[in-house]
Amino acid sequence: MEKGQLIIFSAPSGAGKTTIVKAMLLEKAFNLAFSISACSRKKRAGERNGADYFFLSIPEFKQRIADNAFIEYEEVYKDHFYGTLKNEIERLRKAGKNVVFDVDVLGGINIKKYFQEQALSIFIQPPSIDELQKRLVTRNTDSQENIEKRVKKAEYELTFANQFDAIIVNDNLEQAISDTKLLITNFLNL
Repeated sequence: MEKGQLIIFSAPSGAGKTTIVKAMLLEKAFNLAFSISACSRKKRAGERNGADYFFLSIPEFKQRIADNAFIEYEEVYKDHFYGTLKNEIERLRKAGKNVVFDVDVLGGINIKKYFQEQALSIFIQPPSIDELQKRLVTRNTDSQENIEKRVKKAEYELTFANQFDAIIVNDNLEQAISDTKLLITNFLNL
């Protein structure tokens, strides 16, 4: 059986990446499996180990780093690690699944470097920083201070867009989903 391909989605917070990823996962022809990340934070209410994240203690996470068990990882805040486990990706690929990643911008770049031509990297871009800020405000999930931090981070992340195979500007969600489907269809030779 041929190994599955990899499809990487990255974007600034509020660009619509997760909505587009969910739409792609519904496409049966794409034969997609979602890559579950590992993290060192505590489980939140309703989260399940192995379904939402692989929850590891800080010492376990650091041991896996030492063992070179990650394709990529990042310490987002002090002792708050997130990463992609090599064995999880290999398990899905050996099962013939095409693996979808919903990761931060630097994680997306690192996964693409690791897998090169076996991976398609897609950057979901908001139409503008002003529109991104409006979306974050409308979400009503963050304080004004957090929104300002996210917008600053988004401005930084946008500087990496040209390192991805494709950029989808999410100005119109239906169009962005349609454009993304076409990219994946071509990449998977369907």
